[in-house]
Amino acid sequence: MTAAPPAGPGGVVKTPRGPDLPPPARRSAARARRGLLRALPVSPAVVLLALFMAGPIGYCAYIAFTDLQLTGQAESSFIGFDNFREAFGDERFLNAVWLTLVFTVLSSLIGQNTLGLALASLMRRASKPVRTVTGAVVITAWVLPEVVAGFLLYAFFRREGTLNAVLDFLHLPSQNWMFTLPILAVSFANVWRGTAFSMLVYSAALNEIPKEITEAAEVDGAGGWRRMWHITLPMIRRSIGTNLMLNTLQTLSVFGLIWVMTRGGPGNRSQTLPLFMYEQAFQKSMIGYGTAVALLLLVVGSLFSLVYMRLLRTEV
Repeated sequence: MTAAPPAGPGGVVKTPRGPDLPPPARRSAARARRGLLRALPVSPAVVLLALFMAGPIGYCAYIAFTDLQLTGQAESSFIGFDNFREAFGDERFLNAVWLTLVFTVLSSLIGQNTLGLALASLMRRASKPVRTVTGAVVITAWVLPEVVAGFLLYAFFRREGTLNAVLDFLHLPSQNWMFTLPILAVSFANVWRGTAFSMLVYSAALNEIPKEITEAAEVDGAGGWRRMWHITLPMIRRSIGTNLMLNTLQTLSVFGLIWVMTRGGPGNRSQTLPLFMYEQAFQKSMIGYGTAVALLLLVVGSLFSLVYMRLLRTEV
C-alpha cells in the first residue's frame, strides 16, 4: 500500500505539488505549433488562391498604372495615376458608375432581397405541391447560364416580344422596352435570374426561428406585419446582411446578362462598369485604361464587403 502523505502542523495533510506550469514563452510556442498543425490542411487551398487570385490581381494593379495597348506601341510605360485621372474626367465613366449603382440598388438591394424574402415567407405557409412548383420555377431561372437567361429576357422585352404580345392581347399600349427603359429592363432580368439565391438563404433563416415565439406573438394579438417587423426581421438580420453582401458583389460583376440584352445601349443608357471596362480594354484596345476601371470596380466591391462585415460584426 502507498504511504499516506505526512501530516503537517495542526494535523493538516500536505499534498505533493504537481509539476510547475511551463513559462509563458513555452506556452506561446506550444500554441504556435498547434496553430501551424491546424493550418496545414488548408495550406494547399491558400497557395492555390494566392496563385490564381492574388497573382492576377497584383498584375492587374501594375497594368492599371501603365499605358499598355493591344495595338500601336510595342512597349508600355509607367504613367502613374493618369488612367485614374482620365477615368474621373470621363463623362461616360461617370455615367457607367451611376448606372451601376442604379442597377445594383434596383435589382439586388431592393429586387432580389425583397422578393426573395417574400417568396420564402409565402412558401413557408404554402402546401407542399405549391412549394415544390414555385421552388422549381424560381431555381430554374437561377441555374440557367447567364447568356441563356439574357436571351430569354431579350425575347420577353423586345418590340415583338412576349410582354408586348400580352399587352396587345389586353388592349393596352405597348412600347419598345429595350429602347425606352433599358436599365429597368436589365434590372428586372437580374431580379428574375437571381431571386432564387435570396429565397434559399431566407428559407433556411426562417426555419431557424422557433415556432413557439411566433405562436406566442400571435396569441398576444400581433398581426402579420407586426410579427414580421418585430420578430422575424430582427431574428434573421445576420442572414439579411450576408445575403445583401453576396448579392451586391454578384450584381456588381454582371456582364453577360446585360451584354446579350442591350450591349450597354442604346446610347450607353445601360452600360454598367463591367461593360464599360470591356469596351475600353478589348474594343478600343486600351488595356491599361480598362484595367484601371476594373481595379476601381474591385475597390468598390471591397468597400461594400467591409461595410457589410463591419455591420455584421457589430450586431448583438
